[in-house]
Amino acid sequence: MPKPLSILFVDDDEMSRTHFARAVQGLYPVHLARNADEAIEILEEHGADIAVLVTDFRMPVSNGDQLLREAAQRYPRIVRILVTAYADKDMLLRTVNTGGVFRIIEKPLRIEAVRETLREAIAQWTERETRQHQLLAMDETLAFLAHELNTPLATIALIAQTIENGSIGASDPMPQSKVADAATSMLANAQYCMTLISSFWASLHKSGGAQSLSRAGAREVRATRLIATLLDTYPFSASQRDWITVDVRDDFIVRAMPNCVTLVLSSLLSNALRALSRTPRPALRIEVLDTLEPQIRVRDNGPGIAPEIKARLLRDPITTHAEEGGHGMGMIFCNRIMRSFGGGLEIDSTVGVGTTVTMRFGTRKECARATDAQRPLEPQSSLDTPG
Repeated sequence: MPKPLSILFVDDDEMSRTHFARAVQGLYPVHLARNADEAIEILEEHGADIAVLVTDFRMPVSNGDQLLREAAQRYPRIVRILVTAYADKDMLLRTVNTGGVFRIIEKPLRIEAVRETLREAIAQWTERETRQHQLLAMDETLAFLAHELNTPLATIALIAQTIENGSIGASDPMPQSKVADAATSMLANAQYCMTLISSFWASLHKSGGAQSLSRAGAREVRATRLIATLLDTYPFSASQRDWITVDVRDDFIVRAMPNCVTLVLSSLLSNALRALSRTPRPALRIEVLDTLEPQIRVRDNGPGIAPEIKARLLRDPITTHAEEGGHGMGMIFCNRIMRSFGGGLEIDSTVGVGTTVTMRFGTRKECARATDAQRPLEPQSSLDTPG
C-alpha cells in the first residue's frame, strides 16, 4: 500500500512547531523542520509523500520565500502555504507571485484556522492530482490511438507506392485484378481509421470528455456491451465477421476506462484478423469470463507466434507484420493500459495451432492497489470532516 500523504511544517521556533503538530495531530502525518536546509533534506527523502508545505517567512539564513521558490521548481505538485507575523505588503505580493503560494496564515496560529486552511490545501492538491492523471491518461490514450492509426495508414501508403511503381515506366503494367484488390485493401484500411476516430470521439464526448479518461469519470459498462459495440462498428472486409463467435460464460461490469478498453479490444481484434487472413478455416472466439478475476479472451486458430517472439511482445517493440507498417508498440500499449487497471495481458500461443490473448482486469485486491496509487489525500481521522 502507498504511504499516507503528509504535511511538512517549517519554523525555527520550537513552540510554533509543537503547536502546529498538535493542531493536526491525528489528522495527517507531519514532518517538522527548523529551517530551509532541513526542509530540503526532508523533501529529498519524502517528497513523493508530502502534499502540503507550510513554512514560516522569517527564518535564519534562508527565508521562507526562498524555500517556497525552490519547492515550486522542484516539487510543483506540493501545495505551498506561507506563515507570517508581518504585514509587509510588498513582501507578501512578491512571495505569492514567485513562490506560488496557495494561502497565507497569520501568526499566532489558531487551531481551527490551521485545520481549515489544510482542508482547502488538500482539496487543491486533489484537484491538481486529478487533472494530472487526466492529462497522463489522455496522453497514453492518444499515443495508443496514434499507433492504431499508424499501421493501416502505412499499409495504404505501401499499396499506393506499389501501384505507382507498377504503373510508371513499367513494360508489364499491373493487372487490373491486382489493382482492384489493392483498392479494396486501401478502402478497408481507410474505413478502419475513420471508424476508429469517429467511435472514439463519440464515446469520449458522450462520457464527459477528458474526465472519462480518469477513474473519477469512468462509466460502468458491461463487457458484452463493449464487445457488441465494437463488432457493430468494426470495418470488417469480406466474410471476416462470420469468423467471429462470442462466448459469454459470465458477464461483468468494466469499471475501468471504457474508451481505453475499447481501443485494446480493437487492437487485439485487428491482430487476430490479420493472423487469420491466410488460414483455410479461420475462427475467432471472444470469451467473457467473470471468475475470481474478470477476463476477456481473444482466441484464434491462426498460425501462432514463435516462442522467441511471444516472449518479447509485451516488453520489446517487436512485430510480426513489419511489412505492413507495424512497429511493435501495440501490445506494449495494450499491456500498459490493462496494468493501469490492476490487471494485464497474457499471451498463449502455439505455432500451427493458434493464439489466445487474455485481457485480465485484475482481482479486487489488485484493482484496489491500482486505485490507491491514484487516491487523493484523505484525512486519517473523522475530526477532519466539517460539522
